[in-house]
Amino acid sequence: MTDLLYSEVEEDLRASVRDLLKAQAEPAAVIARTETAEPYDLKLWRTLAADLGVAGLAIPEELGGHGASAREVAVVLEELGRSVAPVPFLGSAVLATSALLGADTSSEVVTELLGRLASGDLIGTLAVPLTTAPGGDFPSTVSVAADGTLTGRVGTVADASVAEVILVPAVGAGGPALYAVEASAVTLTQLTSLDLTRRLSTVELSGAAGRLVAGPSHAAAALQHALTTAAGLLASEQLGVAEWCLNETVAYLKTRYQFGRPVGSFQALKHRLADLYLAVVNARAAARYAADSLATASEDVPVAVAVAQARCAPIAVKAAEEAIQLHAGIGMTWEHPAHLYLKRAKSDELALGTAGRHRATLAGLINLPA
Repeated sequence: MTDLLYSEVEEDLRASVRDLLKAQAEPAAVIARTETAEPYDLKLWRTLAADLGVAGLAIPEELGGHGASAREVAVVLEELGRSVAPVPFLGSAVLATSALLGADTSSEVVTELLGRLASGDLIGTLAVPLTTAPGGDFPSTVSVAADGTLTGRVGTVADASVAEVILVPAVGAGGPALYAVEASAVTLTQLTSLDLTRRLSTVELSGAAGRLVAGPSHAAAALQHALTTAAGLLASEQLGVAEWCLNETVAYLKTRYQFGRPVGSFQALKHRLADLYLAVVNARAAARYAADSLATASEDVPVAVAVAQARCAPIAVKAAEEAIQLHAGIGMTWEHPAHLYLKRAKSDELALGTAGRHRATLAGLINLPA
């Protein structure tokens, strides 16, 4: 029977990550960083990756990682969602790592890259538009020339601005393939991102050299493994966003007085918070089930991922909207972090497939009309 409760190990991991984020990713510091030329906190990332080992959680021990599962990765994403920490965890520890794990892990190139990602010595990402949903066709915006060089353009790539290696899906005469390209070999154009804590870039390749990571026999499966894993785990980040918004709003309404009473004592607001609490509980169940299904390689993975994204994405947005509205005037200010959570929630709502796309997928999986 599936156990969706957090294990002692998961709770210990949560405590370690939360303590670090409280010390180094306070809301005021995150807001201040978004206004600089270096929105990512790479010092915090190195601490998370190297000292706490979160970058290598999903990587087997024999490949240099910690041999944990998607459940532990999900716990980290919850905490990163709670703090909207500006670190490249999704691009490097989820998308890039999952793509490599979906390839032939006996390959020397794959083994070397996984070891460096696990240690925190290397930041990676996957060159697909962040809106790409699992289950679609292999992207073909990058072509492979006869001499093996890559040419093409990929838009809205997450975390590319700080990546040192970019995994590029490409199509050549032999079929689909996945290449590892050094960041220095591509041209990056940073885009104006709604989410100020997770930047998007356009990646352009013009005769760039790359190392083959997965050929036609593994490339499509590796890419789908990355997209499915990332979509399922993104639900945990959305859960973290929603939980922060709910908890902060409840705390604020207990201390904000009007007409001599705490605002939170008004019945209309109690009802809104009760509805939001139930929604967050539902989101937690969906996110945990997706993480557990991924951890156990269950046959329910496609359904679990579709359900998680269909539920968690709109709940995170609703929680962030309620946080801003119920904080009243202060919630509308730049100084209050609520806007960061709304921007993360809205961006996540489009990432790796919209809720509507996942509902349509779910309908097809269980043979119901969308």
